[in-house]
Amino acid sequence: MIRPTLLWLRRDLRLSDHPALVAAVARGAPVIPVFIHDETVDAIGAAPKWRLGLSLADLAARLENAGSRLILRRGDALGTLQALVAETGAGAVHWSRAYDPDAIARDKAVKAALRQEGVEAESHNAHLLFEPWTVETRTGGLYRVYTPFWRAVKDREVPAPVAAPQAIPAPQTWPASDALEDWRMGAAMARGRAVCAPFQRVGEAAAQGRLGWFIGNALAAYGEDRDFPARDGTSGLSENLTYGEISVRTCWHAGMRAHQGGVRGAETWLKELVWREFAYHLMYHTPHILSASWREEWAAFPWQTDEDHPHVIAWKRGRTGVPFVDAAMREMYVTGKMHNRARMIVGSYLTKHLLSHWKIGERWFADCLTDWDPASNAMGWQWVAGSGADASPFFRVFNPETQLDKFDPGHRYARTWIAEGQAQPPAQALSYFDAVPESWGLSPDAPYPAPVVAMKEGRARALEAYAERGF
Repeated sequence: MIRPTLLWLRRDLRLSDHPALVAAVARGAPVIPVFIHDETVDAIGAAPKWRLGLSLADLAARLENAGSRLILRRGDALGTLQALVAETGAGAVHWSRAYDPDAIARDKAVKAALRQEGVEAESHNAHLLFEPWTVETRTGGLYRVYTPFWRAVKDREVPAPVAAPQAIPAPQTWPASDALEDWRMGAAMARGRAVCAPFQRVGEAAAQGRLGWFIGNALAAYGEDRDFPARDGTSGLSENLTYGEISVRTCWHAGMRAHQGGVRGAETWLKELVWREFAYHLMYHTPHILSASWREEWAAFPWQTDEDHPHVIAWKRGRTGVPFVDAAMREMYVTGKMHNRARMIVGSYLTKHLLSHWKIGERWFADCLTDWDPASNAMGWQWVAGSGADASPFFRVFNPETQLDKFDPGHRYARTWIAEGQAQPPAQALSYFDAVPESWGLSPDAPYPAPVVAMKEGRARALEAYAERGF
């Protein structure tokens, strides 16, 4: 009799196009899906941890419908897996690979220890189109610029997504499981949970539905509409890709079919999927991108680093007096997400107009975004700050006022999220005051603030600092 298989789940919370699940089922033995709340989960910020809990609840229900279960355990990954092997008699553990340095170190130790104990231990690609070690320049190094990276991979064959197994064999006796509610995944979100919940598109079915809607209704105009934050012009799949509720291969093939069928915006969207890949390749090959300036010459740039600086506090609270910046920050508190054009604006404003370190923004987003992704977040912040790979040059200082006029004509986006000054503000603008901590003491009846830094003054100061460093 073949011993059971443990399916160790992480950021692959789906049943379709799941190579580790397919391999586990193919062993012909009972499969025991397990999620471990280890130190890497402890380290996740408030909003993404809460959103992860929603995804786990959805997957647990899908597994129940498939005649299986999701076993939840809390503790060190290796020790927990060893305990489950002893409890269940499992002969194999399968999982999907991760690419950040902490996860790589953990997974190597787990694989080595399990194999030493005679347990089959195998990892699989479920999160990327092209794994980092499979793409390199002609001289054998990593790509440091996106456009050559895109050219190198755009015509590569991507395996077609595979269907969910028709059945997931269950063990006669299930091991004990923690109760998800006991983990209190949303505790740090406090009252923001109720505000944010309606804006989450949770789980595999929701992700597949959104993909179908996007391909059929918004992809053709994606090249233009994606820059206008008041339009529903993007895929909106970032949260689902983050938790693996849909595979990037599924997205790629849907986009490629549209591209081959002549849909105008398809190639632009495919390039965005590869931009995500580029972030993961940078994180894998140059892991310092997560914690330090990717370009070493930026290590000594004179950013201010005080998290409690009045300008930083104003930025965090969406009270800078700059409507595009404030609207974007408030969108994040209400929905857990932020439009990509808006992310560029708030990032540029923090690092250039306010001359504050990109790490302040990177950490804040890691706590506040429900679609937080370690690679994309770090690369995005360093891109806009000028310190990263293929970065926006530091002297490119976005003007939030002209950007608002260009990409939010009529200021519909700003009015959606900023209540102050409106006689009848929309519900979403008022929701901001219910989402943020009461300790901030904010009210929609308060006057809208004057800009903390004038546009011209902030730009001039940024360019002066840039010139003084000899960049």
